[in-house]
Amino acid sequence: MKKDFFKLKENNTTVRTEILAGLTTFMTMAYIIALNPNLLTNFAVGTPLWNGVFLATCLASFIGMLVMAFCANKPFAMAPGMGLNSFFAVVVAQIASIAGVSYTEGFQAGLVIILIEGIIFLILSVLNIREKIVEAIPLGVRMGIAPAIGLMLMNIGLGSNI
Repeated sequence: MKKDFFKLKENNTTVRTEILAGLTTFMTMAYIIALNPNLLTNFAVGTPLWNGVFLATCLASFIGMLVMAFCANKPFAMAPGMGLNSFFAVVVAQIASIAGVSYTEGFQAGLVIILIEGIIFLILSVLNIREKIVEAIPLGVRMGIAPAIGLMLMNIGLGSNI
């Protein structure tokens, strides 16, 4: 049944290969589980807020994985993105200080910005504009993005252990 649902034979792969690929992907992305709560709570490890962000990161990643596997039938991993996390950790504090509002109000402004960005991204996706933008990027650049991200993560990992 799994072979039929995931079209393993059609995609010239095996259950073993897919499990190894999944474990490899998890090990590559596992840094987000600790980095996300550290970034969003200013390294307040062990506090209720840190624990909550840690749990939310794990649940969001798990739900994203289930949606991609069983609804989209795509071998993509999903987890909270570091771009938005960095946005909240850095930009929201700047919004609060520049506008002279509380951090809570800055946080609310950040959420509105993310909402607007999400709506624009949805519109671009529904109208296939996003796909046209991606296709406009030269193939060599598109093919080089994944290895570049891998090298960057390796550099971070090796550099943090010195």
